[in-house]
Amino acid sequence: MRCPFCNCDDTQVKDSRSSEDNTAIRRRRVCADCGGRFTTFERVQLRELVVLKKSGRKVPFDRDKLARSVSVALRKRPVDEARIERMVSGIVRQLEASGEQEVEAGAIGHLVMEGLKGLDDVAYVRFASVYRDFDKASDFRTILGEMSKAEDDDG
Repeated sequence: MRCPFCNCDDTQVKDSRSSEDNTAIRRRRVCADCGGRFTTFERVQLRELVVLKKSGRKVPFDRDKLARSVSVALRKRPVDEARIERMVSGIVRQLEASGEQEVEAGAIGHLVMEGLKGLDDVAYVRFASVYRDFDKASDFRTILGEMSKAEDDDG
């Protein structure tokens, strides 16, 4: 593993342990040249996924991009990082288990919406405003109405 500080190829693993949900191995590393310390994560990747965008363009699936967009929706919300990581890992597992190499961006957005619905209402609305491309205040009223109806149906 190359050192992110000095680009030296000679780094050593000092500590390895499983992540909380046992979907990754966390490795603490140290660079032999500069002494820099950093952490890497090793995950199983069942297949190379490709995202089919609305424009028809195809891009490689990026787990980190998915995690960032979920984190943006959840910014300053009282949701534990471990729950966020479990949600992201669950979405990735669902995508990999689907058997399809290409997945539509909208399908990923739908899975994120479902995951956020169970985590935090505010994050759900934030993500929906981007995913559904809100352009007027009535779009927010509509989704809040949908959420109220769902609560009434559940309760």
